[in-house]
Amino acid sequence: MEKTTATGIIFGFACIIISIYLSGTIDSFIDPASVLITVGGTIASTIVSYPGKMLKSLKTVYTNAFKSIKIDLNEDIELIIQIANIARREGLLALEDAMEEIENPFLKKGIMLIVDGADTELVKSILQTEIAFIQERHSQGQEIILSMASYAPAFGMIGTLIGLINMLKNLSDYGSLGPNMAIALVTTFYGIVLANLVFTPIAKKLKTQSDAESLQKELYMEGLLSIQDGENPRIIKDKLTSFLSRREIKKEDETNPEVQEIE
Repeated sequence: MEKTTATGIIFGFACIIISIYLSGTIDSFIDPASVLITVGGTIASTIVSYPGKMLKSLKTVYTNAFKSIKIDLNEDIELIIQIANIARREGLLALEDAMEEIENPFLKKGIMLIVDGADTELVKSILQTEIAFIQERHSQGQEIILSMASYAPAFGMIGTLIGLINMLKNLSDYGSLGPNMAIALVTTFYGIVLANLVFTPIAKKLKTQSDAESLQKELYMEGLLSIQDGENPRIIKDKLTSFLSRREIKKEDETNPEVQEIE
């Protein structure tokens, strides 16, 4: 489980609840009608906005935000170099045996294309297309959540307007004006909290994960194309190092300063 997502949300709600206790009472912020308007309205608008097929994947999309996705580009580069050394020593057809130990389906697919004799442009085209479709699928889930982030404050405002209308109908009762106004504003509070503490951060987290996965796949593609072209493993390493940040380059230099080259 990816701990930062849950930790951030829990910490955010904890800060809000503690602040409420320090400044007043929690009872003033609990209103079932406001919850129904804000949450129910957000869900209803989301259902209207997207087809059922996309909505079915929403549970998986939210689950992915809490999953730990381990991507170590240094390890990926080392794996590519190992594959390059096998291809340099035994030929491209020898990669078919090495493919059995590889778990990543994208990398395995690329190796299979090379072993099957596909030309470089075809391999590049197929892998680029797969990356593009993966990014599109990821962006659909992010779009749904961002839509929910925009709907929640809007329905919070609708709930506030409903509360204000009911309050204005009872202006003769001055003692109820303050409590009624407070209840009217609670729905706006709910909408803003949901949008800025739940929906928008989760959408950004998913985008970050998607970008990391896309970068990994682009690294794999560049490495495989270099292997297919018969490039020297040391040159391949230098080329793939451009995918790394400075911190990752420093880590790679400390753990594996030299690349073993098979003649």
